[in-house]
Amino acid sequence: MASAAEQLAKNLNFSTFAKAKVLQQRIWFTLAALLVYRLGTYIPVPGIDPDAYAATFDAAKQGIAGMFDLFAGGAVQRMAIFALNLIPYITASIVVQVITTASPRLEALKKEGESGRRKLNQYTRYLAVVFCAIQAYGIAVGLEGSQGVVLNPGWFFKLSTVVTLVGGTMFLMWLGEQITSRGVGNGISLIIFAGIVANLPTTIVQTLELSRTGALSPAWLFGIAAIAIVVIAIIVFFERAQRRLLIQYPKRQVGNKMFQGDTSHLPLKLNTSGVIPVIFGSSLLLLPATIASFAAQGNAPQWVSVTAALLGRGQPLYLILFAVLIIFFSFFYTSIVFNPTDTADNLKRSGGFIPGIRPGERTAQHIDYVLSRITVIGALYLTLVALIPEMIHSQLNVSQFIGGTSLLIMVTVTLDTISQVQSHLIAQQYEGLVKRSRLGGRKR
Repeated sequence: MASAAEQLAKNLNFSTFAKAKVLQQRIWFTLAALLVYRLGTYIPVPGIDPDAYAATFDAAKQGIAGMFDLFAGGAVQRMAIFALNLIPYITASIVVQVITTASPRLEALKKEGESGRRKLNQYTRYLAVVFCAIQAYGIAVGLEGSQGVVLNPGWFFKLSTVVTLVGGTMFLMWLGEQITSRGVGNGISLIIFAGIVANLPTTIVQTLELSRTGALSPAWLFGIAAIAIVVIAIIVFFERAQRRLLIQYPKRQVGNKMFQGDTSHLPLKLNTSGVIPVIFGSSLLLLPATIASFAAQGNAPQWVSVTAALLGRGQPLYLILFAVLIIFFSFFYTSIVFNPTDTADNLKRSGGFIPGIRPGERTAQHIDYVLSRITVIGALYLTLVALIPEMIHSQLNVSQFIGGTSLLIMVTVTLDTISQVQSHLIAQQYEGLVKRSRLGGRKR
């Protein structure tokens, strides 16, 4: 039998949306913030010759620079102030979370609640500034090593580039937090989503142009479209798939009343970590690969050029590292967002139990057993979906959008945003029901 929330969700319509003024304000704020982000991707870093840089980027866009540009929404192609996007912040988040699991002091800080979370976020911001400055300096050195790109090379250009790129990333961090608190959806994910969607028209045109010139056969063109549709269907299926554990509650007496036992389910998502492992894996690969690829264009040591070549898109080492990072972060992030011991303790306090499993430690072990096995399936699903675009790109030389990584981000963020919009609308209907019940009581 459907729950009250599910029944309300089925009855949602445009009239309900028209009455949800707070939701409308949140949506307009989100759109305005994303518009500001898109405008920033067209403001170039000072001291660069646009024509010379465009020629340099065209020579490197088939490598790691093209993938970096995917997440930056075209800002790398224009070397805009948002060229680094949120990659340094995501990398800093990974490092802080890893250190938190290994440090008792930070683990205790995490359990302090809102105050502890704010301190950890502050540490993440400080570390993001460090990562951003390192990447920005590497990009500045790489630009100076490219022939004719920098108008006036020197320390002033390096300093201005570092300040500009660090400032752009810090602004995006703030903008993402504002979207999360005052808009709809997760701000960080929506900014990455907006960058990918912005490149969609260009990607489609480029793919059609490859087919028109004969570089891509019509059969492969329809095949790529079919693969994209299948991948979307697979993503939706796995993102909504759940393993439900049966929970029973015994009969209990409260005062003079006897309450019958009830049953419910503990839903465990097949992919508990969501799109985070793919974003984390890409971020960690982009950090050294970007510096190596830009430095390799100048007078860099031989090992830098070799590293840049090995970490190029479609290369075996890149694919292996990408797969290993996705699988690792699938288990790592799942262990962070879901604690079987805490869940078992909550069930024990509320009187719930899994049939055939003793409450307490045995319940925690059983939940961990089930969660570990479904996480294996989720990790393999993420790995296969993320590697599809890399293999297609290396074989057919088509855009990064065709396939999994970008589609995974787009579909996952869309589902999450729609879910939040639906939650606001359900809350709006609940408020309407409460108001009508109060009015009905007054009339009586």
